Amino acid sequence: MDERNRAAALSAVQRWAVGDDQQRMVAVASADNAPRLHREVWPAVNALIAAAADRGFSLRIASGFRSFERQLAIWNAKLSGARAVLDDDGQPVAIERLNAAQQVAAVLRFSALPGASRHHWGSDFDVYDAASLPAGYTLQLTAQEYQPGGVQAEFGRWLQQLLATDSDHPLAAIFYRPYSVDRGGVAIEPWHLSHRAVAAQVAPHCTVELLRRRLSHCQLAQREFVLAELPALWQRYIHPLNNETEQ
Repeated sequence: MDERNRAAALSAVQRWAVGDDQQRMVAVASADNAPRLHREVWPAVNALIAAAADRGFSLRIASGFRSFERQLAIWNAKLSGARAVLDDDGQPVAIERLNAAQQVAAVLRFSALPGASRHHWGSDFDVYDAASLPAGYTLQLTAQEYQPGGVQAEFGRWLQQLLATDSDHPLAAIFYRPYSVDRGGVAIEPWHLSHRAVAAQVAPHCTVELLRRRLSHCQLAQREFVLAELPALWQRYIHPLNNETEQ
């Protein structure tokens, strides 16, 4: 059975969980590169865009739904050195000088394993303020951009206050930031938002067994190491976040 047929053998919700189901995903613009999200997420996103506009921000989505194949391409490009891997200070990592364990850890700091990305669900997306970008500036989505003095600092502060646990804004009950705390695995990502209700529909179906099943028959860089260490990788980088719906 080839990879496509193996993916088709999963249930509908399992395909959704690992990024093989795109039927729930829609875009609200006609451009080819328009971000897609789960259809139930867009009304709240539009409300978030309006709330940002009221404060002078031009909220844009940098990344929405990401399929398994897209995440696999990102993973393989980073492990091969074709795509930059950055450290916590935003500096490039010499990935070719690292052993398998170090390579996987460096990539997982900011990029999920294919089949384990919250972007597969259509509930999660990355945001930024387009109005604050200087002419010719290319957004990197790094912590430095959201820190004091960074181009997204003011927007980041507003977003943090809007979605804080003690916020009384209605959107705080809808969205949260799953990567707002560094738990020793995934780095803090102040730009990453999650729709609570939609994420909660699929998170319980994400299991280490399902991930192993999906990864076992794809061309994944460092696949042997990943599969051998999957329980530990799951605990450090995936499980605590997939099962968290409150912040």
